[in-house]
Amino acid sequence: MTVKMGVKTGWRARSIWSELLAEFLGTFVLLAFGAGSVAVAVVGLTESGRTAMIFAGAGGWLLITWGWAMGVVMAVYVAGGVTGAHINPAVTFAFALKGDFQWRKVLPYWGAQVAGAFAGAAAVYADYVPAINMWNVAHRTLSRAAPGGMTTFSIFATFPARYYGQNMLGPLFDQILGTFLLLLCIMAIIDSMNVGVKSSLAPFMVGMAVAAIGMSFGTGAGYAINPARDFGPRLFCWLAGWGANAFPGPHDYWWVPIIGPLIGAPLGVALYKLFIGDTLAAKAASAQPADGGGIGATEAAGEDP
Repeated sequence: MTVKMGVKTGWRARSIWSELLAEFLGTFVLLAFGAGSVAVAVVGLTESGRTAMIFAGAGGWLLITWGWAMGVVMAVYVAGGVTGAHINPAVTFAFALKGDFQWRKVLPYWGAQVAGAFAGAAAVYADYVPAINMWNVAHRTLSRAAPGGMTTFSIFATFPARYYGQNMLGPLFDQILGTFLLLLCIMAIIDSMNVGVKSSLAPFMVGMAVAAIGMSFGTGAGYAINPARDFGPRLFCWLAGWGANAFPGPHDYWWVPIIGPLIGAPLGVALYKLFIGDTLAAKAASAQPADGGGIGATEAAGEDP
C-alpha cells in the first residue's frame, strides 16, 4: 500500500478484501459481546459463585438484551467506516434488492459475516469453557449433545420456545417480524430526509432498536434476526460437540433463523419506502423552488437575494 498526501491507495482502497475484513471483524465483535453476555447470564455468574441461580427473574433477560444491543453498537462503530457495517446477511440481501448494494458482493459478504460470527463464538467458548464444563458437572450433564446440553448451547445460538410445540411456522413468523422491525428502524435511522440521527449516534440507535426487539419479541425464538449470528455459532457448536442440539436443532429448527430474516429484511425496507421514504421524497420535491426562481435567478436579475 502507498500513501500520497494522506490518502490511502492500493488494495485497502480498491479491493473487496478490505470490506470483507471489516465485515468479519464487525461480526466478530457482535458475537463476542452478544454471546459473551449470554455466557455471563447462563454459566458465568452461577459457576463463579456470584449468584446461585440463572434467570431467577427478568434481570437475566435484560442482561442479555442489553449485551446484544451494546454488541451491535460496538460492531457498527468498528466496521461502519468501511462498509456501513452490515454485519448481517439479511441486511446485505435487503440492500442488494433495493439496488443500494452490488449483487456480486453479496455472497462474499455473507461468507465474511458467517466466519466472523464463528470466530466470535469460538472466542467466547475459549474464555468460558471452564464455566461450561463446571455447569455440566454440577447439573450431571454427561454430554453436550444430551438434552441438558441445550442450556449451554443457548450461549451461542438460538432455539424455539416450548410454547410453539413442534410447529416451526410460529418461530418462522417470529423471525420474519423481528427482522422486519429491525430493517424498518435501520431505514428510518439512516434516512437523512427523516427526523435525522447524527452519523456518530446512528450505531447507538441501531443498538437501541435491537434492544427493543429483544425486550418485545425475544423469547419466541431468541431473536437471532441475523442468519450469520445464528449459523456461524451453530456450526461452531456442532464441531465442539453439541451434536443434534446444534444441527438440526429442536424440531429441525436450524433453517428458521436463516430463512426468516431473509424474508423479513426486504419487507422492512420495502414498507419503509412505501409508507415513509416515498412521502419524504415527495415532500422534498414539492419544497423545491419553481423553474426560474431561487437565488440564482434573483442574482441574474440584479436584485439582492
